[in-house]
Amino acid sequence: MTSAPSRLTLARAVFTLESSATMVAMARNDVRSGLRAAVFGGDGGEIVRLLTPRPWPVDTLQLIGDGLLIALSQDAEGAPPLAAECVDALRVRGWEGDEELAEMLQARSGAAPIPLRRPLTIDLENLAMALEGDPVDGGGQIDLRTGEVWPQRAIDDGIPIGEDGEDFDDPDRWLWIHSEGSRAGYRDMEWFIADLEDSEVADRLSIAITGRGAFRRFKDVLSRWPELMERWHSFSEDRHRGRARSWLADQGYTARPRVLPDQ
Repeated sequence: MTSAPSRLTLARAVFTLESSATMVAMARNDVRSGLRAAVFGGDGGEIVRLLTPRPWPVDTLQLIGDGLLIALSQDAEGAPPLAAECVDALRVRGWEGDEELAEMLQARSGAAPIPLRRPLTIDLENLAMALEGDPVDGGGQIDLRTGEVWPQRAIDDGIPIGEDGEDFDDPDRWLWIHSEGSRAGYRDMEWFIADLEDSEVADRLSIAITGRGAFRRFKDVLSRWPELMERWHSFSEDRHRGRARSWLADQGYTARPRVLPDQ
């Protein structure tokens, strides 16, 4: 199986993202910030407008795919060919959750059958936080009626999350989330470092992630290079979203953006 860093390098080559480090960082920042706002607001036309210029930041494909699901659902002009490009890009990249998202885009475009998983409207970022928190007090549960993610701490604090007499062990209503810890997040740092072109920066970051407090030291060191910090945010967020999407698929559910209308 091809490793994550080499897949990322291949995808960047395919979409010619190496022309200028400054231009890449600016494009990534502009697309990600604008796209996040458009996805949150459910503005399919704005999503298409933002994605019409090429190339796309290849480490933002999960967010891009969710945006295109919204654009397709609104029949936004220009959305189908963009969705087809995103499907190809996701399959070239091949990260966790990419195949599930590609299947959804094809189904929404009418190019493939709808996946035989139960659709669930959910915030993938909230799910990722619950999945990758502290194994001692992390995790939580998902309300399958609303798609709301309830962290274990909220449950332990006695915050009411259901109707009187609700059976929180009812598998038809609740899906338990068992925290998997930060191991996957640590691997993200390793993969990110392995893909850096500057060996001196890579060496400094490799030293920073050794021992306890690795995440804090990694960010402290990386903050010296704002362009790389922005690149890390895009990379890390997409990795988290993809893992959350993949985990949900393993449970038999298809993650759908909150603003996506019911089919």
